[in-house]
Amino acid sequence: MPRRLWAILAVAFGVGLSVLDASIVNVALPTIAREFSVSESHSIWVVTAYQLATVMTMLSFSAIANRVGCRRVYVFGLSLFTIASLGCVFASSFGGLVAARTLQGVGAAAVTSINTTLIRFIYPRRRLGRGMGLNATIVAAASVAGPAVASLILSLGSWPWLFAINLPIGAVAVSLSARFLPDNPERGTGRPFDWRDGVMNALCFGLFFALAESFTHRLSSSLILFEALLLLLVGTLFVRSQLHKENPILPFDLLRIPIFSFSVATSICSYVAQMAALVALPFFLQHYLGHSVVRTGLLMMAWPMITIFTAPLAGRLVEHIHAGLMGGVGLLILPLEVYLCSRLLPGASDLQIVAPLLLSGVGFSLFQSPNNSILVASAPASRSGSASGMQGTARLVGQTLGATLVSALFLAMAPAEGASMAMEVAAAFSLLGAGFSFSRLRLPLPEAIRPRKRG
Repeated sequence: MPRRLWAILAVAFGVGLSVLDASIVNVALPTIAREFSVSESHSIWVVTAYQLATVMTMLSFSAIANRVGCRRVYVFGLSLFTIASLGCVFASSFGGLVAARTLQGVGAAAVTSINTTLIRFIYPRRRLGRGMGLNATIVAAASVAGPAVASLILSLGSWPWLFAINLPIGAVAVSLSARFLPDNPERGTGRPFDWRDGVMNALCFGLFFALAESFTHRLSSSLILFEALLLLLVGTLFVRSQLHKENPILPFDLLRIPIFSFSVATSICSYVAQMAALVALPFFLQHYLGHSVVRTGLLMMAWPMITIFTAPLAGRLVEHIHAGLMGGVGLLILPLEVYLCSRLLPGASDLQIVAPLLLSGVGFSLFQSPNNSILVASAPASRSGSASGMQGTARLVGQTLGATLVSALFLAMAPAEGASMAMEVAAAFSLLGAGFSFSRLRLPLPEAIRPRKRG
């Protein structure tokens, strides 16, 4: 048990750092833009470079972990993340800062691609849901803490301190991980990692994000068409190269497992719904209900705040209630939130606004921990890294699609109307995700998360 507790702490440090750094820099973007004399739109590359590097390399790291062991990949990711943080601290140009953030994103990909796999190895099989619940709590807490921590640091010092705090925490996390994390009980067999597949995988996801960004920023239709055709070509070649491999980067072998593929579909739909709702809500609160930016931010904290408390409970309930049932019920709550928000009028009280957001946080907790438990537990132990990578990739793809859909609606209509329509789109995807989740009720659950029989 002492070794397990130290291992849990190592995973908490790593995941917390990667999530925190994905949002902590947002508050400092205006300051960074002024210091390096770049436009506000160019300053966003500090965030985009991190996200892009993460999604382009996540599946490759999960495949490498199947071969060399999760502990090695995790320690490498944390080490690279910490060293890149030092590069951010001493960046003397905007290009240097973006390059360091890109390396941070690569390190974060190595960490987040296998964090749920490590939870599978750390926790006893019958306690897997509790581990997933704790992981969701850490993610939620880091998401909530990001803006607050950034504001506190910037009130005391300059923006490089946002990255300097990673150095001591990262050093402790690397030490704990190297000493206490378990290695894979089974490793995948087959040929060594194919770097050509890794490059094609990165190209596919890079082109996917580039296409979304081009559409969002109203770039020329010829460029969008070129990117779409190139993505179709590269994607077709990549998929064909993966179909018959023993341990593919894109895990078609796992997608042939019905409950795994249904869980991936549930995950993508749910994260489309989550991102569409979270992007649309600020516009709804400000343009329709007339709230200030600060008040909007405070009200929206209700969603991740309640997740901190409900995610561990959801992880425990997996031991007694079918995970597919919990996920389906959870995803039915978001349409209820949309309905309650649609009934709000200017002058609505804070309680009337916060109540639907709290409901959404509870519903998302009922989905997240059980769904992640199914994804990891349904894969063979030797393919746990790929299952974890697929879980993270489904999240990022869903969030990107959600943000792109909202952008498309805002291009077509006024902010208030676009926000209302985006909320309806979120509700539709949430209902679709609930349908996928309920479909799992007819499928056998992995032994590790089968509900215990009373008595």
